[in-house]
Amino acid sequence: MTTRAFDLGLLIEAEQLIPYLGHPQLRIIDLSRASVYEQLHLPHAVHVRPNVLLQQDEDATGLLPDEAALQLWIQQLNLSPEHHVVAYDDEGGAWAGRLIWNLHCLGFENTSLLNGGIHAWLGASLPTTAEITEIEPVSQLFCVDLSHAERYRIEYEVLREKLEQQAIQLWDCRSKEEYTGLRLAARRGGHMPGAVHFEWSTALNRENHLKLQPLERTRQRLENLGLCLDQPVVVYCQSHHRSGLAYIIGRLLGWQILAYDGAWSEWGNRPDSPIVSGETPF
Repeated sequence: MTTRAFDLGLLIEAEQLIPYLGHPQLRIIDLSRASVYEQLHLPHAVHVRPNVLLQQDEDATGLLPDEAALQLWIQQLNLSPEHHVVAYDDEGGAWAGRLIWNLHCLGFENTSLLNGGIHAWLGASLPTTAEITEIEPVSQLFCVDLSHAERYRIEYEVLREKLEQQAIQLWDCRSKEEYTGLRLAARRGGHMPGAVHFEWSTALNRENHLKLQPLERTRQRLENLGLCLDQPVVVYCQSHHRSGLAYIIGRLLGWQILAYDGAWSEWGNRPDSPIVSGETPF
């Protein structure tokens, strides 16, 4: 277990971060497009390219990297057990959520998502910079422990078994066209049997700087679709990018939520995966 350096929750507003700017144990991570980061970003924010969060193989494009790659990443971030990570992006929180999920899988829990990311920060007229922050070396690096991952992640064979036993709920957060199979992003299109569709971006308020919709509203919409928030759920998209935000939403709702990082890129590329095309009534 890591020591909490700040009294910050999993979701924070831009104004909550202001008092901590410049704190030596705060690591602000920006996952925006490089062109956006170069133009402006939060003071002291470090840029991370989203592709370092993923390990790609022939049939799965969004897998959790192995322990050695994750430890190298921690070393590059100079992340200690005493740090608190605040992540944000320029798209509403999907990449930032994926980064937080990665950290949770390796045992690092001191994390916050900046609600609305750079859009909300600018909307609040808070300071930005174009200066590149040099990360100070730390005396003790956080040590990766992937034994924590089973609390947050599910792999293909286990998911397949639970699906056949009808022992798991599934939340598909891709687009409706991907869910129905009209848009192909793998060898086969459609969705997992029994999966409920709720597109990730539906949870965002585009009229309020891409902040999350009120959680109670999202809770009601998920329940109206037939999902039970008192039972575990597996969330997936194409590469566990968009489902990064869905994972955060699940955690905020107090849900036992697992991410399938093999995602549709793995499920849809395998010839033997059970698949349903078209719409599923609930």
